Amino acid sequence: MSGSVNGKDPFAFAMPLEELEQTGLASVSVGRSTLALVLHEDQVYAIDNRCPHMGFPMDRGSVRNGILTCHWHHARFDLNTGGAFDLWADDAPTFPVEIREGEIWVDVESHGDIVTQNRERLWLGLERGLSLVIGKACIQLEERKMTRDVIEAGLKFGCLYRQAGWGQGLTILGCMVNLLPDLKREDRARALFHGLAAVAAETSGSPYRHRVQPLPGNVEDRAQLKSWFREFMEVRDFEGAERCLITAIRGGGEPAYLMDMMASAVLDHRYIDVGHPMDFTNKAFQILDKTDWSEPETVLTSLVRGIAGAQRMEESHAWRHPVDLVELLHATFEKLEDALAEGAAQNGAWQGDPDCVDMILTGEPDEVVEYLLRALARGMPAQALTVHVCHAAAMRIAQFHTSNEISDWDTALHTFTFSNAIMQAFRRAPTASVLRGAFDAAMSIHLDRFLNIPAARIPQKRASDRAPEEMRSELGHLLNRQYQVNQAGALVMEHLTHDTETGRLRAALAGCLLREDRDFHTIQCIEASFALQDELKAAYGDQPWLDPDVPLVAAARYLAAHAPTMRSQGQTYSIALRLHRGEKIFEG
Repeated sequence: MSGSVNGKDPFAFAMPLEELEQTGLASVSVGRSTLALVLHEDQVYAIDNRCPHMGFPMDRGSVRNGILTCHWHHARFDLNTGGAFDLWADDAPTFPVEIREGEIWVDVESHGDIVTQNRERLWLGLERGLSLVIGKACIQLEERKMTRDVIEAGLKFGCLYRQAGWGQGLTILGCMVNLLPDLKREDRARALFHGLAAVAAETSGSPYRHRVQPLPGNVEDRAQLKSWFREFMEVRDFEGAERCLITAIRGGGEPAYLMDMMASAVLDHRYIDVGHPMDFTNKAFQILDKTDWSEPETVLTSLVRGIAGAQRMEESHAWRHPVDLVELLHATFEKLEDALAEGAAQNGAWQGDPDCVDMILTGEPDEVVEYLLRALARGMPAQALTVHVCHAAAMRIAQFHTSNEISDWDTALHTFTFSNAIMQAFRRAPTASVLRGAFDAAMSIHLDRFLNIPAARIPQKRASDRAPEEMRSELGHLLNRQYQVNQAGALVMEHLTHDTETGRLRAALAGCLLREDRDFHTIQCIEASFALQDELKAAYGDQPWLDPDVPLVAAARYLAAHAPTMRSQGQTYSIALRLHRGEKIFEG
């Protein structure tokens, strides 16, 4: 029999041909599919009756010259292939048709290679900035556990199709990838959608980024390459720097060496571009980890231009007056190697430092840097120092007073995400060059002190008759109202009183984040808060002054300060999900 598969006929009866001849266009259900049947120029066509754009019934459209037009948004489709002439609408599935003894039979089981189709749709969505197409492709691929393919597509596209290189869009994608383990299974495709749509928006209209080639031959002197890289960055020669970097990658440079090379250049100047280049660099390395380092040359070279062109705080009045923080830090860095060597000789004698975070938050600049140097010399592990600094930065957000202007939240946020990047970069590349960033962060924390005057109190854990799931539900309702900052922090701490396992609370916070329209800084804050909590719980559970609840309080307060939004992106994703489920969006 025509079209048989393993002896089984894939075709199913649809309707009598005579009935279609009376109308020329009709809707019919075949199996689980609803089709639009079209009789045009003596040929019968079957196409999915839901317009792929918004689900409007195709049988309410019209046909002319082999083109079916959906009258909801006037999208046009080739009857034979389902291909859309208006690319924002996406292609519509079509189905083979046979006429048997005056009856229309349709094969609705043959769908082709779904994975290949959706990879192509994802790339088209990125090229054209089509959020709905991106959403549908993410849902299909994530359902088939093709998460890595989705990440790699967004990463490669974002790095190549933006001449300025790495930016906020790719950082959002990196944050969303890091949040995936915390999310409910049904929210993971939504997170990827947010990241990829951000990449598409940022690359829109930008020229292609052409990479330079590595130096000819082998350059085995890694120290020389690093020195050249930093020298070129110093004079903002991004092409020379990029050639050194790609040579190091091509020569087999491992991630620790590459992080030290790049972070050293970032940290040769103080707190460049309010910490974004360091955070971007850290995110690039993290997302490469998730893709088994499949595109290191494409990804890492995309960072170079942004680092080279960044504003340096040597050029900022706040870092020069009334205290010249730049000169103070330069003098401190000259003592850093000696402090590390002295600390190493203590043979693990360090037992903790309950005063360190308070000193970072309240001390004068010279007192802070001297305290941190002494802590290292007394045996404080350098990684622990980066954690204490990051915790202090989170405290600025957890204690941010609501009398400040909304824009002031960003000041505290920049310091926190920079501190988080240093903490994670140092774990990857534990060198004195990278450790300098912790001292930069401490000075930025000092400059942010006015945000905690007066300091909002960290809410206390308290008994409650409510179940944790009730509190998590209330969190969503709370964030439907404007600026419920202190209430959100208190609710999180109340939840933690009764459910010390934070996984479900983190999933709720991340889920509330995904309801909102993309806000770069809020996404950064949630992701960095989770990362700091992970660090604290993994290695500092015996040090109560490093409270792992504080990052979640900070995350909730920051999210509440920036919610609710219009949530238009959520509506787009909701349409994509309903179309995927086969729901009838428009009826009657």
